[in-house]
Amino acid sequence: MDWLDALQHLRAAGAPGVLATVTEVRGHAPREAGAKMVVAPTATWDSVGGGNLEATVVERARALLAADADEPETMVFSLSEHATVQHGRQCCGGVVTVLLEPQRARPAVAVFGVGHVGYELARVLSRLPLHLHLVDSRPEQLAPARLAGVTDGTAQVHLHPVPAPEAVLAALPAGAHVLIMSHDHAEDLILCDTALRRDDLGSVGLIGSGAKWARFRVRLREEGHDEAALDRITCPVGLPGIPGKAPAVIAVSVAADLLRILAARSADE
Repeated sequence: MDWLDALQHLRAAGAPGVLATVTEVRGHAPREAGAKMVVAPTATWDSVGGGNLEATVVERARALLAADADEPETMVFSLSEHATVQHGRQCCGGVVTVLLEPQRARPAVAVFGVGHVGYELARVLSRLPLHLHLVDSRPEQLAPARLAGVTDGTAQVHLHPVPAPEAVLAALPAGAHVLIMSHDHAEDLILCDTALRRDDLGSVGLIGSGAKWARFRVRLREEGHDEAALDRITCPVGLPGIPGKAPAVIAVSVAADLLRILAARSADE
């Protein structure tokens, strides 16, 4: 595949990469300005010129991936016999500038229940660079016509009309952020139990009142979850102090709190 297909492949897989672009060429060089390649932790696609130049670009790109860097970086290569090299000499005679642009993996967010609040939340989140999983046991809630204003956004939207939403939760990628707001409290309870049986999720939020969560805590303790595990679920979900119970208000509150969590995780990394 070429570099553009490679970027799309990595994005679909939720994997990071680095886009390397030849931005300037002075004199003779193996590739022209505009040549691109994509570097992943264990693979590369296309070429910026081979030899020492390309090997050094790949090496540096993988160092950026290992550091989870997100800032672009420029490298300048002198292709002369007198230049210091690590991977063999290139004597084309020119000077090449290469821009390295890290492409971080998109976060995964799963909304369980696409009712009034879930739909409004999906509309907001679909405008962000995410893998957005929408899950509902009622197939009509995920009908294409209903979600036309969701699936045309920036996010990669994955629809899961399934009778057992907990199976989707169990299969989410590590680090995924889970928002539970189904139409059925029994379904919510099963989803909370499933979420607590994983220790690799990014965050878990549950819509509802303090009374609902108090009942859930009792039931989840009976299922064997200790207090430390229960504290991994935030209920009610959303930023505190924002008044109003309209679906759009709740959705904005939940989305804002999720953005706060994502920013904090990014800063920690």
